[in-house]
Amino acid sequence: MKKLSKLSIVGYGAGDAANNLAFTTATMFLLVYYTDVAGISAAAAGTLLLVVRIFDAFADVFAGRMVDRTFSKRFGKFRPFIMFGSIPLLLLSVATFSVPQLGESGTLLYAYVTYAALGLAYSLVNIPYGSLAGAMTQDPGERAKLGSARMVGGLLVGSALGIFVAPLIKPGADLQGTFTTITLLFVVIGAALYFFTVMTAKERVHRAVPNVSVRQSMETLKGNKPLLMLCISSFFFLSGYLALTSVQLYYLRDVLGRLDLYPVLSIIQLAATFVLAGFMPRLVRTIGKKRVYIYSSVLTVIGGAIIFFTPAGQIWIGFSGLVISLVGVLAVNIVVWALEADTVEYGEWKTGVRTEGITYALFSFTRKTGQAVGGALAAYALALGGYKSGGAQTADALFGIQLAAGAIPAVLTILAVLVMSKYKLTDAMHAEILTEIQARRTSGEAAASEAAPESASEAAPDAASEAAPDAAGKTAAAAKPLPTSTN
Repeated sequence: MKKLSKLSIVGYGAGDAANNLAFTTATMFLLVYYTDVAGISAAAAGTLLLVVRIFDAFADVFAGRMVDRTFSKRFGKFRPFIMFGSIPLLLLSVATFSVPQLGESGTLLYAYVTYAALGLAYSLVNIPYGSLAGAMTQDPGERAKLGSARMVGGLLVGSALGIFVAPLIKPGADLQGTFTTITLLFVVIGAALYFFTVMTAKERVHRAVPNVSVRQSMETLKGNKPLLMLCISSFFFLSGYLALTSVQLYYLRDVLGRLDLYPVLSIIQLAATFVLAGFMPRLVRTIGKKRVYIYSSVLTVIGGAIIFFTPAGQIWIGFSGLVISLVGVLAVNIVVWALEADTVEYGEWKTGVRTEGITYALFSFTRKTGQAVGGALAAYALALGGYKSGGAQTADALFGIQLAAGAIPAVLTILAVLVMSKYKLTDAMHAEILTEIQARRTSGEAAASEAAPESASEAAPDAASEAAPDAAGKTAAAAKPLPTSTN
């Protein structure tokens, strides 16, 4: 198979840039918008984030089932969802950041409905988008490049938000007008980016598309222990990351008193992303994806400890902790998508059934659940400290912010590392699995071609259609266990 072109890699990255016009805008600013613009209390906002994001996690499973049962001859398995779901997603982002004043109950109800609708629309676009990488290539190095492109696309958007939008979030500003203008602009930009992705990031790993039952999907997931370990670890990691992201602006503005450093932080993140993306494929080949994940997570723990224990007003020490923590997050978020793609082949090797959509959906489900917990923990930490919008914060309120930005992410990331240490699907083992899968496919195709002439001569039209899956099933049943690599 030919190597991926640069255009297809860039096109894939453009898709995550479009995704993050909705997703990162929400993770960075929605809690601030709810507390400081819509007038929703921190505790109520925390419960809202928890409930809606858990609903969103179940929406991922629904989307995964749809993906596994859908195929278009023209656009393939995944791109139709991106093409037709992108505009509703972007328009719902506008609605989410346009909360009207309908009284306490009415305002809260509107926020619940619009954010839940946004989450469902995001699932119907992001699940196929994430699964697309596994259908573009099976090469670990190229998958690392796609993961890097995805991270670059997302961070370009995140950096732009940090540089141009975050400094505007200050008392007395017309924040509602700001968010309305920005989200409307994102509809236009996002539509163009999604179109570019659909036209350039095409499926190249061609396979038969079986009608996968719910039972087959569940059996595939049940035997996929690497996926289970990755999901649990990602749950803890994302919980910590979302706690930090949700209060990052509060930390710079209220604890360090330097909201003007937000653009600087965004520029550092952007530069770090390009550096990491450049040498990540080589790093993966040298030490493996698992070790990259664990070592990067340790950086996040160190940064979180610095954030929590640094007294308010110690600007550069606290800022350094923030940088260290986020660099670790960047590296993990680059490599984690390649790890998820590897678990798809592991599941196929174990069961003979390939289920990209439901596998990605389960992975995304646990990540979304982690995001729900992390965002809620951050909001509850603000409420615990007695945070009040629009003025100077008390010492207790500052402690609540540091708790959410530092201690909670550090503790949860330690748990993520402990779980990931049990992950057994090394890169060497994955390479052997790919060889085994390819041998099965070759054997199955040969059996089908031999059965066809016999079927015709005996005038038994159903024989050929039954021979191929039967042969493939026998080949799968004869698979030998692979050695567990220690690399």
